[in-house]
Amino acid sequence: MAITQNTNRVGDEHEGDLPLESAQEARREMQRWILTRQPNLWRPPTDVFELVDRLVVLVEISGMRDGEFNVALQEHRLVISGIRRRTLRDHTAFHQMEVRYGEFRTVVSLPWAVDRSRVKATYKDGFLRVELPRSTKQQMHVVDVDVDDARKE
Repeated sequence: MAITQNTNRVGDEHEGDLPLESAQEARREMQRWILTRQPNLWRPPTDVFELVDRLVVLVEISGMRDGEFNVALQEHRLVISGIRRRTLRDHTAFHQMEVRYGEFRTVVSLPWAVDRSRVKATYKDGFLRVELPRSTKQQMHVVDVDVDDARKE
């Protein structure tokens, strides 16, 4: 959630009709703090780059601990998800809120088959690095074809 200040001055067009004290009071009344919802799911900054034999995915998710994020390889997609929790003290007043918290998810489409046995993921200094080596084996699926050779003359 984000807290924003409502600065719309709805009564300004009729301000001349009100005594000065009432106009100032109306202005103060309109400048209340209101609560707005941000989308529940956010996407962390993600870099994807290719080396000679592998694809590297680098995700910036600082403040995480082991078990708070998941890395899943689904066919030709890498899905990284988790929850970054905010620790608040009582009576906290925010003046600016830019760091995203809560549930996140990023999906990367993979351009080639990956050698699943050599996938490596490391988390250090707030960055999750996933290395996806190119598969050297090409799996081929062979389908038998039935030929209908019964020709009628």
